[in-house]
Amino acid sequence: MHRSAAAVICRRFHVSGRVQGVSFRAYTQARALELGLSGYARNLPDGRVEVLACGSEPAVGQLHDWLWTGSPAAQVESVTVSEALFEAHAGFDRG
Repeated sequence: MHRSAAAVICRRFHVSGRVQGVSFRAYTQARALELGLSGYARNLPDGRVEVLACGSEPAVGQLHDWLWTGSPAAQVESVTVSEALFEAHAGFDRG
């Protein structure tokens, strides 16, 4: 089975390092919207940020690469990625 170029995929990212309290979610939201992605970025109790991104495979890949930089004050140590089931989101939330 072949995927069309417009196929929607979803990926869940967990970003570790200095990523809370440095506007990481706001910058992630802005970048995701620029790329036409839907989903969310939210703080986790353990200090990581969880990002769910749904959209075209190239756009999700660009966000994945961008997450290694994040906001100007962030210090990203690791980004893990896993496949995720599609979740309908209107836009990109930061909760």
